[in-house]
Amino acid sequence: MGVQVGNRNIRWIETFCRVPEGKFVGQPVRLRPFQRKIIRAIYDSPTRRAIISFGRKNAKTTLAGFLCLLHLAGPEAKRNSQLYSAAQSRDQAAILFKLMCQMIRMSPDLDAAITIRESSKVLVCEEIGTTYRALSAEATTAYGLSPVFVVHDELGQVVGPRSELYDALETASAAQESPMSVIISTQAPSDSDLLSLLIDDAKGGHDKRVKLFLYSAELEADAFDVKSIKQANPAFGDFMNKEEVLAQAETAKRMPSAEAAFRNLVLNQRISKSNPFVPPNVWKANGGEPSPDAFRDGQMRIGLDLSAKQDLTAAVMVARDADNIAHVQCHFFAPEQGVVERSKRDRVPYDLWAQQGLLTLTPGASVDYEWVAVRLAEICEDSDVSVIKFDRWRMDMLKQELEKLGIELPLEPHGQGFKDMSPALEALESDLVNHRIRHGMHPILTWCASNAIAVADPAGNRKLDKSKSSGRIDGMVALAMAIGALEEAPQQFVSGRIVAL
Repeated sequence: MGVQVGNRNIRWIETFCRVPEGKFVGQPVRLRPFQRKIIRAIYDSPTRRAIISFGRKNAKTTLAGFLCLLHLAGPEAKRNSQLYSAAQSRDQAAILFKLMCQMIRMSPDLDAAITIRESSKVLVCEEIGTTYRALSAEATTAYGLSPVFVVHDELGQVVGPRSELYDALETASAAQESPMSVIISTQAPSDSDLLSLLIDDAKGGHDKRVKLFLYSAELEADAFDVKSIKQANPAFGDFMNKEEVLAQAETAKRMPSAEAAFRNLVLNQRISKSNPFVPPNVWKANGGEPSPDAFRDGQMRIGLDLSAKQDLTAAVMVARDADNIAHVQCHFFAPEQGVVERSKRDRVPYDLWAQQGLLTLTPGASVDYEWVAVRLAEICEDSDVSVIKFDRWRMDMLKQELEKLGIELPLEPHGQGFKDMSPALEALESDLVNHRIRHGMHPILTWCASNAIAVADPAGNRKLDKSKSSGRIDGMVALAMAIGALEEAPQQFVSGRIVAL
């Protein structure tokens, strides 16, 4: 790579490539300033990974096609090399392949140099010996390959911190002298998703060979203002349909149920399309570290959400300080048996959390409630716990363990229906909006928060629900019960009974 390599590649694209679709279809490519900036930054200095992220309809996939062709038949091509694009579904994988085929067929020079194999989604430049193939996560994982160039298309669709296809392709590049990966996607909805982790790592600047091109509207800004739209959409008013985007903004403004999707897909904000109970910016604003003094000096409340056979058990403790700030400590439990499989199923690193001391794994295939009973007893012995609010689900099993161990705890049931949960959610929401919580961005609690949505009954009462089947919300349910208990009359534990002061 040299100082002029970026301009050389720009000239090649504009000489040999054609616009594959849209209002300029068939015309020679004229790269826009933001596209030129990205290409120069990638090729004018060593690049191992480039992360390109902006809103939908800014020609992300088209730009990825240009880069693939550069490495397949252009000046970046290396003799007998393998190129791949990776997507989460066969349909998504087919989109980039189709665009590249259109570019090739509309360019006499590329059409003469590249052979298209439609059925296998393969492109071959026989003169150089280069091969491109489109892969999807639905197919057999790509072990045994040796790619020199990879495009990870819409990596934001990966839920959780791991993707077997991504890992296989990235580790397979180790045999190459100077491999390159390009990630091109709108943002993922959660901080714990793979793309978010890669973006956050790139922001840290730990590896100068990782280049980040992130176009995103500020979370605090007016979502429907043209300025916000332009921040996430460099092609706005150019080849991106300005009127259509503004119409989408008006629809999202009128219909709150459409706002989250608009923010994620158009404004490229890291926010769930399912309208989470706690917006990410609000959760982060409450992410300060809890103070140990709050738990020594004040009464604690605990919310306890027991698990089904393979779910999380959550015990969340809260205590208010003199400034009315609620400080949070968490204890999570899960069964040790099958933890690797559950990590893959739920797409979160249960095994890593356990190694980090964030999650207690109990022996067997289901949570051993003896461990939970002993831990709760230790907490109550060390701290002034006024009440433990619990979900009745499976509580009989915990009580059996408590009786066997001769342990008495200040237990009090908390209904999980709309009527009982709504006041607790209101109290939690008030604390969050007013930045009166310090949860320390605990990874498991943060994951639970990203999964939790609020559903309402006809009277407007609310309770928490899961936004997706694999997402756990146990920590948020426990936090809501504990915060709700803080709003109730002060209580005192006396010989296994709760009495109001």
